Amino acid sequence: MKMLINVPETVVADALRGLAAAHPELTVDVENRVIVRRDAPVAGKVGLVSGGGSGHEPLHGGFVGPGMLSAACPGEVFTSPVPDQMLRAAAAVDSGAGVLFIVKNYTGDVLNFDMAAELAEDEGIQVAKVLVNDDVAVTDSLYTAGRRGTGATLFVEKIAGAAADEGMPLERVEAIARQVNENSRSFGIALSACSTPAKGSPTFDLPTGELELGIGIHGEPGRERRAMMTSGEIAEAAVEAVVEDLQPRNPVLVLVNGMGATPLLELYGFNAEVHRVLAQRGVPVARVLVGNYVTSLDMAGASLTLCQVDEELLRLWDAPVKTAGLRWGM
Repeated sequence: MKMLINVPETVVADALRGLAAAHPELTVDVENRVIVRRDAPVAGKVGLVSGGGSGHEPLHGGFVGPGMLSAACPGEVFTSPVPDQMLRAAAAVDSGAGVLFIVKNYTGDVLNFDMAAELAEDEGIQVAKVLVNDDVAVTDSLYTAGRRGTGATLFVEKIAGAAADEGMPLERVEAIARQVNENSRSFGIALSACSTPAKGSPTFDLPTGELELGIGIHGEPGRERRAMMTSGEIAEAAVEAVVEDLQPRNPVLVLVNGMGATPLLELYGFNAEVHRVLAQRGVPVARVLVGNYVTSLDMAGASLTLCQVDEELLRLWDAPVKTAGLRWGM
């Protein structure tokens, strides 16, 4: 596989140097692998910290800034960051109002954020944690006990970030983040495998003419493989999986997310089919986001995330945000 890199060993460091050059509003510590809002800590504001393996960009580093995360900790490709990174991030953003860790449900992330929370508490930093586990495709997977954390991470980080920017206390920001996760469900589809820089070739075999329903963001197996389907047929399968599990009673936020290699032309067509199926099922749509936000390197495919919202959650979603990967209202 051809990749726009120098050598696999420096791909994360090189990307962080590039992020720093493009976004002077961020403080990027390349050596220690921590990305922080340049104005952190903000007096009286709860700090939001997340992180995970690289390869899912713009998640998480691209969501650091006003209205979202205070800091992010990138690990090596598809590898959890380590507790020292998380502790360094927490110390950098703690104003005395406490820090919320937003953790995708992968075993390495969970263990390391748990350890970092204990270390932070030892240093006098109040820490709360919220686990994101929105993927309805499978219960257990290669790196996970329980449901995987995927597209809802964006909803949690955006809505909780807005709550923190409004000056809400840690307990309230944590409660809102939990509510968003509980109100969200996701389902992914792979049309091709991804290739990691270290391996240089596809991480799994997906024959020509087949797709995988329920794929994970690291290429973990899904529910089943089928012969290639149309965009409309894929939308029907994804919406059915999400809606049957979520059973939404309120309007929903819709995230049509590209896995990294699927062009916007196809994503917008898929979005049209998702809206058709949601309308048939009587599910009202409040807001829509289409694009590559929670990716899997160069995987072709998409994921669908729905989050049912009340007036407060919708107001927080609409609040201004200014990050490398998501911005409006500023």
